Amino acid sequence: MVDLDFILGGPQGGGLDTAMNILSRAFTAANYGFLAEREYFSNVVGRHSYIHARVSASSVPRSLRYPIRLLVASDAETVFTHYLDLDVGAVVIYNEVDSGKTIDEIPSMEDETKSRVSMLLGREGVEPRVSSLVKHLSESKDVTAIPLNYQKILGEASKIRSIKPGTLSRYISSVIVSSVSVLTGLGKQYVRKALERVFSGRPELVEDNMVIFGLVESEMRGYAGLLKLGESSMELGKHMVLSGNDVIAIGKIVAGVRYQSYYPITPAADESLLLERYASIDVEGVKGSVVVIQTEDEIAAITSAIGASLVGVRASTSTSGPGFDLMVEGLSFAGMNEVPVVITYYQRGGPSTGLPTRGAQSDLLSAVFAGHGEFSKVVLSSGDHLEAFYDVVEAFNIAERYQVPVIHLLDKFFANTITAIPVPELGRVRIERGVIVREQLKDYKRFSLDHIVSPRAFIGGPNVMWYTGDEHNEYGHISEDPENRRRMYEKRLAKYELIKREVDSRLKYTYHGHERPDYVLIGWGSVKGVCLDAIEELGRKGFRVGYVNLKMLWPFPDEVVKHLEDPERVIAIEHSYEVQVRALISLATGVRIRRKVAKYTGRPITLYELVEAVERIVSKGDEEVILVHGA
Repeated sequence: MVDLDFILGGPQGGGLDTAMNILSRAFTAANYGFLAEREYFSNVVGRHSYIHARVSASSVPRSLRYPIRLLVASDAETVFTHYLDLDVGAVVIYNEVDSGKTIDEIPSMEDETKSRVSMLLGREGVEPRVSSLVKHLSESKDVTAIPLNYQKILGEASKIRSIKPGTLSRYISSVIVSSVSVLTGLGKQYVRKALERVFSGRPELVEDNMVIFGLVESEMRGYAGLLKLGESSMELGKHMVLSGNDVIAIGKIVAGVRYQSYYPITPAADESLLLERYASIDVEGVKGSVVVIQTEDEIAAITSAIGASLVGVRASTSTSGPGFDLMVEGLSFAGMNEVPVVITYYQRGGPSTGLPTRGAQSDLLSAVFAGHGEFSKVVLSSGDHLEAFYDVVEAFNIAERYQVPVIHLLDKFFANTITAIPVPELGRVRIERGVIVREQLKDYKRFSLDHIVSPRAFIGGPNVMWYTGDEHNEYGHISEDPENRRRMYEKRLAKYELIKREVDSRLKYTYHGHERPDYVLIGWGSVKGVCLDAIEELGRKGFRVGYVNLKMLWPFPDEVVKHLEDPERVIAIEHSYEVQVRALISLATGVRIRRKVAKYTGRPITLYELVEAVERIVSKGDEEVILVHGA
C-alpha cells in the first residue's frame, strides 16, 4: 500500500492523543508522511473521541479522506459510530469483551446518534450489537474483523513488568499503537524510537510499552502485514512533528514574544501551555524568557497584552470565539492608541458556546469588523503548519511596523492537526520593529501628525506620553476639537493604504494549480490542504483548476482580482453557512461570487467529498453544495 487512511476511536481520556503522538513519530521516523486530526467532545473523560489519520509512502499528506481502510476501536461506541466510514476490504480491530454489547448499553452515546445508527442498522436487518455488526461488515463489505482482548493483554503485561493495576488503563494507547504497527509492517525499532521521544526521561515507560508491543504482535501474528505499507520513497530529513498549537507557540518564541496572556478556552489553550513549558529560553547562549499569564478573563488578557506592548515588549494573547467577543473593547482601545498587539484567534463552532471542540471558519466577518468606530487592523490567516510558522513572525512585524492590532485567524482543525514539517529556516526570519525612539526628545509627540506611523517610545523610557480611550492630540491628551479629530482619524485610517502598498504580495495570497484554469477555487486557512489535493485529483479527471489561498484577509489584497475575472467560474470554499469570504470579496472588490462549497457540521472537509462537490458545480451547474461527511 502507498497510502493508508485510518481511524482510532475510544472514550475521551482513553489515550488516543498519546497514540497519535507515538504513531506520528514512529511513521515519520521511518520516512512516511503523516497527517492526523483529533475530534473530541467537550468532555474531560468518557465521551467519544477519535483520531482520523493518513499515512503515505510517497508524500506528506495535506488532506484526510474517506472511506478508511482501518478502524481501531477501544470501545463499542467507536464500532457503531464509524462502521459506515469503512472501505470494502477494510480491517476492524475491536475489544473482544465488547462483542456482546448493544447500542442501548452505551451510556456515553448521544440519543440522536443512537437513533440514527439504530435506524440505519434496522434497514439492513442488523441487530444493534457489536458481534452482529461485525458479522454484517464481514459479509457485506469483506471486512476483516480482528478481536483483541485488551484487558487480557494488559493483565499479562502487568505481570511481566509489575505495572500497578490502577494504572493499566493508561496503556490502552500502547495496544492501539502496537496493533497499527503490526498491521502496517512498521518496524518495532521505529516504535521504540517514538516511545523514547514521547516518554523522554522515563525509560521504564518505554519498556512497559515494548512489552505490550510484543504481546500484541504475538496475538496478531496471523494478521501481520495485512495492511503493509510499501517502502517509503521519501527522505524527510530534519523535521518536526507537531500540532498547529505547537507551531504557533514555537513561532512566537522565534518572533521574540516576551508576554503572552490567555484565559483557558478550547482550542487555544494548548498554545499557551506549550509556551509555559518553554518560558525560560537558552538557545546557543542566547537567554531570555516569556512571561505567560493565565488571567481572570479575556478582558484582562487583551488589556494586559496591550500594557505589555506599551512598555516595549512583543505581546500577544490567544483565544477562541467567545473569548474574542470579550476582547473587542480592548481591541478598539488598541486601535485608538495605535498599539501593536497580536491576537491569535482559533475559530470553533458558534454562536455562544456552540461546538466548543469542533471547527469552523464562521468568525471571518466578526474578526474583520470587530470593534466600534473605524480604525486600522490587519487580519491574517495561514493555510498549513509551515506557512503558519513564518506568518506568526510577520504578524508581529506588521503589528509593530504599522502600530496596529493584528488578528491571526486560525481554527480548531489547524490547532488539533498533527503533521511533519521541515525544520523552518531561521535565515528566512527577519524581525522588524518599526520606528522606535529610545533616546530622550525635547518635544516628544507620541501621535505626531507629521507621520502616518509615528515614532514609538515606550512607557518607562525617558520620554513622557499619555494614553486614553478618548480622542486625543499629538501628545495623547484628550481633545474633541473637530479639526484635530479629522486629522487624527485620517492618520489612523491612512495606514490601510500604506499596508496594502508595502506588505509583500506573498503574505497577501498564494496561487496554486493550472496557469490557465477553467475554474478557480478560492478559500483561506485550513481548507488549503484539501483544496490543493482536490485540484490535483480534478486534474487527473481532466479538469483545469486553480486555487487562490487568501492569507491577508484585511485589508483585502486588490491583486487577487486578476484571478476572479470570470466570477461564474469561481467557487468559494469555507467552513461556514454563508461562506463569508464571498461577502468580503464583494465588499472589497465588487466581484460577486455565487458558487460555494460549505461545511458547518464542525468536522473537516475531506478530499473526495470536495472533489465530488466541485464536479457537481462544474458538470451540473449547481450553485452550492453542502458537505456533511464525518462522525
